[in-house]
Amino acid sequence: MAFAFVFPGQGSQSLNMMDGLLSCQVVKDTFALAKEVLDVDFLAMLKLDSPDAINQTIHTQPLMLTASYATYLSYMEQGGKKPSILSGHSLGEWTALVASGVIDFCAALKLVKLRATAMQYAVAEGSGAMAAVIGLDDDKVVAICNQVAKELGLVVAGVNFNSPGQIVIAGDKEAVERATVVLKDAGARMVKVLPVSVPSHCSLMKSAADQMQDALSRVTFNPPTIPVLHNFSAASYTDTDLIKDALVKQLCMPVLWSATINKIVSDEVIEIVECGPGKVLSGLNKRIKQNIVSYNLHNKEDIALVLARLS
Repeated sequence: MAFAFVFPGQGSQSLNMMDGLLSCQVVKDTFALAKEVLDVDFLAMLKLDSPDAINQTIHTQPLMLTASYATYLSYMEQGGKKPSILSGHSLGEWTALVASGVIDFCAALKLVKLRATAMQYAVAEGSGAMAAVIGLDDDKVVAICNQVAKELGLVVAGVNFNSPGQIVIAGDKEAVERATVVLKDAGARMVKVLPVSVPSHCSLMKSAADQMQDALSRVTFNPPTIPVLHNFSAASYTDTDLIKDALVKQLCMPVLWSATINKIVSDEVIEIVECGPGKVLSGLNKRIKQNIVSYNLHNKEDIALVLARLS
């Protein structure tokens, strides 16, 4: 049976999110390894009273990589079949590549921490913004962003094409704020500025992309053992140089999530497992294709269900 695994990105984190899997030794071991590599105790961070620490980009990205990969290892350890295809949303693409054997988990942790740091400092604090746009066609949102960017001489663009009628825009704060007004006037059902400090996946991330390109040039990748669909193109590659290039482009180009899910379904895969915290991707996937059968892995019972259904 063909099925896909997809891995969530930044924004799916929450306190106590791994409680349902902490009885699995491989999960505890994976977090212990992350602590050894980065000198950060993510499990302790998940037990704090406030989510402030886990919501800091420099922590969120390696935390989500660790949590999602630990979940995948727990599924595999309990007898899970390898998925037919993998993908991940933004940061989740890194988890997919680790699961496919392209890059070692420890090496990925270091690179993801670099990624998070480079993204955080690519723009001055408070100068960038992102906003979610609900209820307008993709082409309309893109056209309005282009119009505002031209008028102001600043950056604003569609960066997450998450599902039909749900797009995230990002760029310079002034341009995003102006675009939100124009989008509302154009009939958007909702436009909501997001509580983030980094305008991800737009041209303002060029310096972060350059740093990542330099770092990746010194790392050895392996060909994937499972095809991975990349965010910027919704295509998979076996050439490791193309995979590295995809990770660089991902930083300053849009996440084509709708196209990615449509590609998965076009290959006659309708069962998709969201492997990691939260249910964000499952909700998006259903809006993209209603016939998708979704599963989530949050605890051992979830894993047992998936093992039974996809055996």
